[in-house]
Amino acid sequence: MPDKPTTVEVNILDKSYLVACPDEARSELQQAARHLDSQMREIRASGKVFGTERIAVMAALNITHELLQNDMSEGASKVLDRMNSRLDEALGESGN
Repeated sequence: MPDKPTTVEVNILDKSYLVACPDEARSELQQAARHLDSQMREIRASGKVFGTERIAVMAALNITHELLQNDMSEGASKVLDRMNSRLDEALGESGN
């Protein structure tokens, strides 16, 4: 039976939030909050975006873009690995 969620306090851009989270995911939640806080502070420091809501949206877009880029890179790597395997097989068959 899964553990009952506990409340974890995280601070993002000088504001405290209480988030329900299972004990085993507590450190990941805190790490995610630190990353988001860092991204939001960087955007705020640039002076190009004003307002907490806009800063949060820009940070969310930046983080999502990073994740999608990583997923695409991993996907491309898998495709290339499969292609290399097929080429190796084809070259092995033609060498017989």
